[in-house]
Amino acid sequence: MQKSAIYPPIYVLGNGQLGRMLRYAGAPLDIQVQPLAFDDPVIELEHDCLITAEIERWADTPLTTLLSHHQNFVNLSVFGRLADRYTQKALLDQLGLATSPWQLVESPTQWQQIFDNIGEKVVVKRRTGGYDGRGQWIITQDNIAQITPDLFGDVIAEKFIPFDAEVSLVGARFRNGETRFYPVTHNLQQNGILRYSVMDITLPHQREFQQQAEKMLAAIMQELEYVGVMAMECFVVGDKLLINELAPRVHNSGHWTQLGCTISQFELHLRALLDLPTPALTPIASSVMVNLIGIEHNPAWLNTPFSQLHWYGKEVRAGRKLGHINLCHQDKTVLINALRQLSPHLSHDFQSGLDWAINKLV
Repeated sequence: MQKSAIYPPIYVLGNGQLGRMLRYAGAPLDIQVQPLAFDDPVIELEHDCLITAEIERWADTPLTTLLSHHQNFVNLSVFGRLADRYTQKALLDQLGLATSPWQLVESPTQWQQIFDNIGEKVVVKRRTGGYDGRGQWIITQDNIAQITPDLFGDVIAEKFIPFDAEVSLVGARFRNGETRFYPVTHNLQQNGILRYSVMDITLPHQREFQQQAEKMLAAIMQELEYVGVMAMECFVVGDKLLINELAPRVHNSGHWTQLGCTISQFELHLRALLDLPTPALTPIASSVMVNLIGIEHNPAWLNTPFSQLHWYGKEVRAGRKLGHINLCHQDKTVLINALRQLSPHLSHDFQSGLDWAINKLV
């Protein structure tokens, strides 16, 4: 890889859309970012290079083994700890941070104890590997047979939370312990996949949510001595936040920052890794992110005012994240009209989410 005259190169383990957008973010600053697929051939690594990842888990290959033994793989010990829901939840309990009651499920003899101690309805989740709604089951006394014997020891049970809303906080920690945070973002998940994000600092309880979320995420990053961007997804229950999941990387719910903030989450991650000067993160205006899932590319999207299309170049498949559209404007009426102009160019399964985003802005 061609080396910058100013900064050491950064390799990203994983070559999906997040790695690709990290590369885009580095280009204007002459930061050389190279995403790597797990099965890429082994390469010669520069002594001063930095290594990060766009995903928490990876297959064992000659290349991943090489990268995992490099002295400059930032946050290496954190990825495995947070990729396992058991150790992730244990960390939250250790720090005294609010999360849904839970326990490891190791035997069918535990079910009665689980229902007595946690609740009559629980969400059973694979400890590793499950994401976007996969590897999760809603379990009551009536359907415990869904949890087959091979799953015991590899799943946890969490209390089913009838939450009011879902929000996330994306922030970063620098090597000296300083932190930066974006505004709390409101999210809509459908079938376990993030479909829409809305960032609007005038939304009800925004200040209270911001204070709660920053305190929690700061405690997590400081405990882990984490460097870079981390995302925290939370349930809203009344005026309180419960931590649902952590992601030690740039995150889908932070995509709006590419158009709606002075520094995107991707550039922020690179700045933190390289310990570069970074001013306060200032949102430009209210923003919406539309996740393009399982839909063919439509050139008409480009005619949406005050928007920015990111298309990932993947094969179109149902349920697959194929791209996203960011929209941003200081006048929320203009932003709403842009969403309405976009609406005819999205399929039926996008329409309820568009209504949700518009109602949030109203």
